[in-house]
Amino acid sequence: MTYAIAVRELCEFTAKSGDLDLRFTPSPTGLEGMEGHAAVRARRAASYQAEITLSGAHRNLLVRGRADGYDPVLNQLEEIKTYRGPLDAMPANHRALHWAQAKIYAHLQCRALALTTIRVALVYYDIAQRTETLLVETCDAAQLEQHFHKLCDGFADWAEQELLHRSTRDQALEALPFPHADFRPGQRQLAVTIYKAAIQERSLLAQAPTGIGKTVGALFPLLKACHRKELDKVFFLTAKTSGRQLALDALGMMAGRCQASTAPFLRVLELTAKEKACEHPDKACHGASCPLAEGFYDKLPAARLDALELARMDKAELRKTALRHQICPYWLSMDLAQWSDVIVGDYNYYFDASAMLHGLTAARDWRIGVLADEAHNLLERARAMYSAELSETDLLSVQRTSPPTLKRALGGLLKQWRDAYRDQEAHYQAYTGLPAKFLAALLRASGAMTDHFAEHPADAEGALQRLHFDILYFLRLAETFGGHSIFDISLTDGAPPVDIKAGNTGRQGAVFCIRNLIPAPFLEQRYAASRCTVLFSATLNPWTFYRDTLGLPADTAWVDVESPFRPDQLQVRIARRISTRYAHRAQSLTPIARLMETQYRKRPGNYLSYFSSFDYMRQVADEFARLCPDVPVWRQTRSMDERDREGFLERYTDDGKGIGFAVLGGAFSEGIDLPGNRLIGAFISTLGLPQVNPVNEQIKQRMDSVFGRQCGYDYAYLYPSIQKVIQAAGRVIRSREDQGVVHLIDDRYGQSRIRALLPQWWQVEYDNENGDRGGVHQ
Repeated sequence: MTYAIAVRELCEFTAKSGDLDLRFTPSPTGLEGMEGHAAVRARRAASYQAEITLSGAHRNLLVRGRADGYDPVLNQLEEIKTYRGPLDAMPANHRALHWAQAKIYAHLQCRALALTTIRVALVYYDIAQRTETLLVETCDAAQLEQHFHKLCDGFADWAEQELLHRSTRDQALEALPFPHADFRPGQRQLAVTIYKAAIQERSLLAQAPTGIGKTVGALFPLLKACHRKELDKVFFLTAKTSGRQLALDALGMMAGRCQASTAPFLRVLELTAKEKACEHPDKACHGASCPLAEGFYDKLPAARLDALELARMDKAELRKTALRHQICPYWLSMDLAQWSDVIVGDYNYYFDASAMLHGLTAARDWRIGVLADEAHNLLERARAMYSAELSETDLLSVQRTSPPTLKRALGGLLKQWRDAYRDQEAHYQAYTGLPAKFLAALLRASGAMTDHFAEHPADAEGALQRLHFDILYFLRLAETFGGHSIFDISLTDGAPPVDIKAGNTGRQGAVFCIRNLIPAPFLEQRYAASRCTVLFSATLNPWTFYRDTLGLPADTAWVDVESPFRPDQLQVRIARRISTRYAHRAQSLTPIARLMETQYRKRPGNYLSYFSSFDYMRQVADEFARLCPDVPVWRQTRSMDERDREGFLERYTDDGKGIGFAVLGGAFSEGIDLPGNRLIGAFISTLGLPQVNPVNEQIKQRMDSVFGRQCGYDYAYLYPSIQKVIQAAGRVIRSREDQGVVHLIDDRYGQSRIRALLPQWWQVEYDNENGDRGGVHQ
């Protein structure tokens, strides 16, 4: 068997050495890099050959790539690198990597043209100064062949191991049994549908109720499809840490059913955020500061080998392995992503603008399958990923302490900033386009900051660097600004007053935002890079809403998995004579508290009561405590940390009694599992509609404009609200043995268009004024 590998990948594996060094070095953007290559080629003779496809084999390897250029007159093979700042500031191990790549291309060119000698050139192009630095070596073909063989030999044994692992993995997955004695009700339907989507290489939206084992039901069929569809990797992406743990446990259970060899047949990697994995947050990421960055690439091969022997490369095990080899756990995990079969991590690792997994997929040409758990969260998460904010307060703070070389550029930016909102009267205003003069000033400030960092790399940290990164991302989104986003300006309180000379006396500063409303255009390329993408959740209804806003392909399949629960397990009762509208809240406090009292006296136990805001929650909780001082009550508070959240949930014991008060859409509305008597009921005193505010009104208008069908209100308000309601209600019934009740407290739940959005298996009943059972709606 032959292992195909790119020239760059081979060199990074075999020729990279020394320290990990992540000190900020101003590097060209992708567009600037392409322009730099084009500028170099434009200076060459007409006979110059660009982008030459080359390949060569040695042992079990097929090495391939594209050389930047070849001058047949000079017999010179060129590797072009663009850069900013002083060239002598480039780390020596970077230069060594560049030479390794150039000499492999030179060898492949010698082989292709039967040359006995060739000039090998590194062309460093300064994109700011538009100048070239040429480093040239004349090499014999025999020397280059030895260099090529040496690097190949350094990878060939690893390649042999990888080929063997892939063969073993595919055979094991082909024979992999389902990890349980049988499928749960609904689980088989989910698994079969996902398998078919994988085989057909289609995207899938799958609505599947809580309690059927969605995690196993999604992973198992995609793993079974790996061999048939030649998938290199499966990405299991989650919105929350709890979802990652469920996936890791499910994969461990499946691996336990198949003992293919002494080594793990399935390499499972958990990706953890850098700030959570960092061992020395007080140190910079380079060898002179952090001991775990020193000699990183020299220690990496042994650490990599050890890690791949682990049954599961989760956060805890990777930390042990990394520290045993004295290297950084986070960057070890980044390397291991290349050699893993299943990668479990947050949405941002694949869907974000600069997502690492998507970048590797494109660079390595991987065949992948993607599973996105709790996918109802992806819309808001993706909106945040493709939005950018700049604060005048931050700019003023940085300007005061900025070096003299930046004062002029930042001052010019501040002037254009204030001019952009000079005539704005409203606190919030959305605009159809971006202010051209402001963008020009932003570009000038970014260029000045980049040049400054190039000359003074020690300044590339703290508030100045953060502002620079914020500006760079704002400019990046400005390049793709369109109908999917708006530009808005919010006047803020508490910022220093603007300069009187600017003509804006009394203004308190502003926040500029490129706000994404419809992430579909950005996410489309993510689906295109995957052979099969499955978005699954208990709440994806109506599916057209998610297909439209998330940009799924036109041929995306849809399945609504049958619920395993019986209608008699859950009483769903609508209090249709209570209004929770803002204008009626004062009158609703006592009726809601009385309804809760009636239910609790009827069946004492553990309940959750949800509200639209902390203020509303507090008012009803106070009223309930006044009416029922004997009933234990505990409340969610703003900004609860992890320990506080755990304490809240610890009140829910099998023999416990009382009512927890929480905010709908918050930490206790989804992602918590309280089976059996730990939770026997919920009160939802709100329709969950998002607040009517200028931003949501912009979403409504944009949805109407882009999708038509007068769907703006539903897309901006109704569907997101019902999704939160169903998620909260889903906390009550977690297994086929559970029995519980959900009270939907608002007269609007009686509307037929609202009821149509509720789960089909619910049997909805109506309360009369005193809380007794009234009519029944099937």
